[in-house]
Amino acid sequence: QVQLVESGGGLVQAGGSLRLSCAVSGRTFSAGAMGWFRQAPGKEREFVATITWTGSSTKYADSVKGRFTISRDNAKNTVYLQMDSLKPEDTAVYYCAAGSYSIRKELYYYWGQGTQVTVSS
Repeated sequence: QVQLVESGGGLVQAGGSLRLSCAVSGRTFSAGAMGWFRQAPGKEREFVATITWTGSSTKYADSVKGRFTISRDNAKNTVYLQMDSLKPEDTAVYYCAAGSYSIRKELYYYWGQGTQVTVSS
């Protein structure tokens, strides 16, 4: 079975930084990429960033480009999301997922449980 476990969330002041980690275990069933998504209260889950397992191609949502960096460590089976210059509007539950190299959440089929990120003003 595939398991994705996020960690690293917490409370941070605006302008601060957090690094989220997603530990992957089990086979990903040919999933070509890992992605980060987030969901704020009352809103739809939205794309944040994605990275391929090979080649390290990346895509970012316009709202986080230049502030967030997605990376991976294949030897550790871990994907990271470095979040800098955090804003209150970044507050959400952040989820990691395995699937296709896409901005569409529908193309990801394995999901973690999520980790809360709260940015205070």
